[in-house]
Amino acid sequence: MFLQNKGKTMKDLFGKNRLKINLHTHTTQSDGKKTPEEAAKIYKDAGYDAIAVTDHYFFTEEGSLSGLKILSGAEYDTEMCCGREGVYHIVALGCEKDPEIEKEPRLPAETIVEKILAVGGTPVLAHPAWSLNQPETALDLSAITLTEIHNSVSDAGESSRPYSGCFADLVACLGKPMLLLATDDTHYYKGDDETKNAVMVECAEDATEKEILAAIRAGKFYATQGPEVHIAREGDEIVVRSSPVCRISLFSNVAWAEGYCLRGEGLTEHRHKITPREKFIRAEVTDAEGKVGYTNYIVLK
Repeated sequence: MFLQNKGKTMKDLFGKNRLKINLHTHTTQSDGKKTPEEAAKIYKDAGYDAIAVTDHYFFTEEGSLSGLKILSGAEYDTEMCCGREGVYHIVALGCEKDPEIEKEPRLPAETIVEKILAVGGTPVLAHPAWSLNQPETALDLSAITLTEIHNSVSDAGESSRPYSGCFADLVACLGKPMLLLATDDTHYYKGDDETKNAVMVECAEDATEKEILAAIRAGKFYATQGPEVHIAREGDEIVVRSSPVCRISLFSNVAWAEGYCLRGEGLTEHRHKITPREKFIRAEVTDAEGKVGYTNYIVLK
């Protein structure tokens, strides 16, 4: 289950404050089925502290709706529909002003990223598995350091490709471990694409948008559908700690190593001795309801 409120803030296993945030949300400002106010209320009622409203080619400023903090955002794309041609959807977070990216003519992905950066924004490569992105994509778009490991609407919609862990691991094998977000990319609001994912960001309850985005860029979060999960290096071991789960899995540049998957009931910790071949490692945990939590990478070499 998601962390529960203890007082006014959410506390993790170590007593640190966590904000629960969805970073990819659509509304009637583009092709979403709820108004911004309705979407904000849905997420507030579900215990979220903030959402980014990221409508297609419509910039939403930072603010507050229905008592929920709103992070500025938008989403831009290259319009291609075939993976071979290159399908790039790029979410812009935390822009200081509208990046003024027009829908027509469509711009190359590199230009979209440049325009987002020019106004202080953080670009995110959205749903790479859904888009059939190649790992080299992340190298070509060198300024993008965040991607989505899970995207709810890519399961609730028509593609059934919500999980991008294999893409992320291949990119890491090429020398670029990215920060991994879990987002909803909410469109339909029928019960299967809203309030399913979150990033749990380590920061103060009253953190500003800039402080939240700085924490995200620094990797001070874990992504989750429910379980809490943390990963750390302690000497020659990787240690994963979590809320009670039934599976703890490790992923690295090595295809297989002993102890990469632990199964049981009520698991809360797993220790793995680092092998000489491992260059990076991350963890996923799965609870009894099948909900998954995702850590970011630890770079070993």
